[in-house]
Amino acid sequence: MTEQNSELIAGRYRLVERIGQGGMGQVWRGLDQQLFGREVAIKEILFPPGMEEDDRATLLRRFTAEAQAAVVLSHTGIITIHDVVEHNGAPMIVMELVRGQSLAAVIRQEGRLPARRVAEIGAAVLDALAEAHEARIVHRDIKPDNVLLSKDRVVLTDFGIAHLADATTKLSHSGIVIGTPQYMSPEQLEGKRPTPANDLWALGATLYHAVEGQPPFAAEGLHALAVAVFTRPYRPPVHAGPLAPVLEALLTKDPEQRVSTTEAAAMLAAALRSLPAREEAAAEQEPGPEGGPSPDAATERAPLPVPPKPSKPPKPSDPRGRREPREPSGSREPSGRHVPHEPTLLDSGASPADTPRPVPERPADPPRIPAPVPPAEDPVPPETTAEMEPGEPKPVRARALTRRSVVLATALAALAAGSVLTWTLSGEDGTPGGGTGGKASGNGAAAPAVTVVIGVDAPLTGAVSPTGVGIRNSADLAVRTANEKKYVPGVKFEIKALDDASDPAKGQSNAAGFVSDAKVLGVVGPLSSSVARAMAAPLAEADLVNVSPGNTAPELTLGPDWAAGTRSRPYGTYFRTMTTDVDQGPFAARYLHTEAGKGKLYVIDDNSAYGTALTSGFTAEFEKLGGTVVGTEQVGSTQSEFSGLAKRIRASGADAVYFGGYSETAGPLSKQLKQAGAAIPLMGGDGILDQEFIASNPKADGDLSVNIGVPVEEQAGGTDFLARYREAGYQDQTDWYGPYAYDATWSLVEAVKSLVKDNGGTLPQDARAKMSQAVARLSFDGVTGRVAFDEYGDTRNRRLTVCSVADGRWATVTSGTAPS
Repeated sequence: MTEQNSELIAGRYRLVERIGQGGMGQVWRGLDQQLFGREVAIKEILFPPGMEEDDRATLLRRFTAEAQAAVVLSHTGIITIHDVVEHNGAPMIVMELVRGQSLAAVIRQEGRLPARRVAEIGAAVLDALAEAHEARIVHRDIKPDNVLLSKDRVVLTDFGIAHLADATTKLSHSGIVIGTPQYMSPEQLEGKRPTPANDLWALGATLYHAVEGQPPFAAEGLHALAVAVFTRPYRPPVHAGPLAPVLEALLTKDPEQRVSTTEAAAMLAAALRSLPAREEAAAEQEPGPEGGPSPDAATERAPLPVPPKPSKPPKPSDPRGRREPREPSGSREPSGRHVPHEPTLLDSGASPADTPRPVPERPADPPRIPAPVPPAEDPVPPETTAEMEPGEPKPVRARALTRRSVVLATALAALAAGSVLTWTLSGEDGTPGGGTGGKASGNGAAAPAVTVVIGVDAPLTGAVSPTGVGIRNSADLAVRTANEKKYVPGVKFEIKALDDASDPAKGQSNAAGFVSDAKVLGVVGPLSSSVARAMAAPLAEADLVNVSPGNTAPELTLGPDWAAGTRSRPYGTYFRTMTTDVDQGPFAARYLHTEAGKGKLYVIDDNSAYGTALTSGFTAEFEKLGGTVVGTEQVGSTQSEFSGLAKRIRASGADAVYFGGYSETAGPLSKQLKQAGAAIPLMGGDGILDQEFIASNPKADGDLSVNIGVPVEEQAGGTDFLARYREAGYQDQTDWYGPYAYDATWSLVEAVKSLVKDNGGTLPQDARAKMSQAVARLSFDGVTGRVAFDEYGDTRNRRLTVCSVADGRWATVTSGTAPS
């Protein structure tokens, strides 16, 4: 049919004009002649050329049955289907005509969208998906083209076409590929049975595209794209801000571990609470071009509606340990094929809201099966370590995490307000319940000693559990020491250790557990910045102080705009005993220029937030010292071909290369640099400090990296700490983070002591609320040196370490203090 040959469909619907066309169909504006000329949108399904008649008939039956099932859906965020008819042997869907623009059109016109606007869109789509999934219907074609933005609605469309396209790839014409693979989940690319998890991955890819301006994966051709989806992490988001954990949760590769609909909705609600409200002027949107509907079945743009509340209360996930993917902005960690779809009845009996579990993010890597970890109160089996020969360079202790942070996150747990306790302590003589300094209770008897609990959040299971157990044990050692010395008279300290399995969702749940326990006056941990992002807000809302021994993402203390020069402390309760990524670049610059004698540098980054932050800090410090940057370049985070760049670097006369980014890119770059005849070192941040860099680069010897912190043996009180740690009977090998965890715990002990002293020997009823101020005022000599915090909650003791590849492994070279 053509626009010039207007037809009457099913004796009722008059086609007026074609308003859109895609690979599987075309959309017409029509009039319902039986309902007084009501305007409707009519989607005509186009079968792939060459399809056999039997296949066409099978598809028609399946499509019609499932499209009719979708008619039962009634939700403001779901396109209303009025009718499903057949015309000339092909199915046609009659639906409401929505005047607006598709999200894809808005992205094309405006580029990437603000994070808050994207979060609002995501919340609305999730509410619609919850309705569909409750009815056991899977959309299977979530993409920007199928999200319509009208005056007062966010509308999910194209229920009815998806199954047809998916099925065509499984019939006799298996070579047919229909749709846009950038939004397809790994399991959908494999042709597995659809589940709600398919929709959640596609939504994650859609929201990523909206906030970043491009899909999460990019490759030449379907095969290369599928390989990327199956085996590689998506490129770290740069502009997502608080949306980053939501994207990570939705883009988990294993569908069984992917966040559920209700959990994702709760995460988006939490992100919206942390994002500033859009100004009215920004909310007002200009109307679209005059005339009929656009190819997206829309002509008018309008302010985005307020997102609906999650349709169901969130429930916590059941995470297990796994290797962490890259974090978008640096932290302390060890670091689709899309086809047009119609909602279909679920073939499986799985509930859409099944609780997800974490899964290894990098299936291309050999599986790592951690040894079982006993409960928190039991000793942990020792970690085997190789003996060092005299004079041999010290290997860098196994990093707890590289830049791969956990991607699964869960619904925000409701924080239960802890009951207020009246704390009555003994006097300064240290005699609980008696003696001349004791405080009397109401009946004249001396009050018993009270228990103050220090929460510990760490990965006690999973691939990085040895580090997490070391953190827990180091905190326990601090508490033991305080109790043995009766450091705070009348107070007995205990730890409450909870396992986050390196999972933000579990960390969020743990935060709720700490908040609801009124005896918990502070929390040590977590290890990874991704978990810290999930915990910081609920802990701050409850006035529960949090001191981390491992997070290095700058925005946790400096706010989201720190890289642009605007610093604002987002959480007044958050502190850390280890320095941050802000210091990596300047420290590397000082080492290369002053100690390594390099005067001319070529600077490269992978265009990630982490990479550009490192190179900007490096360049400023290097030029300040008198060095010369002879060339700069940005490369793709998934790029692996650098022969041309290597030749340019060699021709530039550079003494070394500084790279801001991760090992997947740095390894091939260094290798090809040497192959081009440039026998110069490549130096990076801790994003390359892992075995992956060495494994991908046999010419890595002499390359350098910066690690945040210093080895335990080089700490001010490291030797004594190690001796006491072993004497305490802990069976595991503590590592890089142990001293920082001990000092984080001791800072809470010191804060309790100051509150007791200031309150005449008793802990005030509002002790929890006063702990943050007490920690902020601290200054004492700890295991790691002088422990004190600046106005943002960052440590004033900013030390880092340079490491080098020698004989196929990372070894420490030198440690020092970050430039002021």
